[in-house]
Amino acid sequence: MSEVPKFQAANERYAQQFTKGSLPMPPGRQVAVLTCMDARLDPAKFLGLEEGDAHVIRNAGGRVSDDAIRSLAISQQLLGTREVVVIHHTDCGMLTFTNEQLRDKIRQDLGADASSIDFLPFQDLEDSVRRDVETVRNSPLVLKNIPVSGFIYDVRSGRLHEVT
Repeated sequence: MSEVPKFQAANERYAQQFTKGSLPMPPGRQVAVLTCMDARLDPAKFLGLEEGDAHVIRNAGGRVSDDAIRSLAISQQLLGTREVVVIHHTDCGMLTFTNEQLRDKIRQDLGADASSIDFLPFQDLEDSVRRDVETVRNSPLVLKNIPVSGFIYDVRSGRLHEVT
C-alpha cells in the first residue's frame, strides 16, 4: 500500500495552518547543513532550526559527494550561506558495506552495472567526518575562509559530538 494518500492528507492538514509563505529564499541563519538521509535523524529538531533558517542537504551517509558540492555552491553563490556543518551519525548503514558488495548486489538483483559509482561507504565514523570537512574546505567550488564544522550525531542519545 502506497504512503501517498497519507502524505496528501497530512499535507492538507499542514496547509490549512500554514503561515510561512512569505519567508525569503535565502536561509536566515546563513548556514548549510549536510547530513544523512537516515529516517532517525530530524536535523531541524536536533539543531533547533525553523523553516527558513538553513539549507539542509541530505544524502546517504551525509557524504560530501559531487552533488553535495553542487548544492553547497548554489547555496553559497546564489543564496548567501556562509557556514557549512557536516553531520554523520552512529549506527550508520554506510558502515556496513563496501563498494564491491553493493555493486555485486545491484548486479545480482537488477542486472545493472554500477562499477563506475563510488557509493562512498566508510569504515571509520570520525575519519569520514574529518575527510568530508576537508573535502568541503578544499573544494574550488566552495568559499574559502568560512566556518566548516564536523559532528557525529548519536542516534541513541540525540547528542552531537564535535569532531576535530
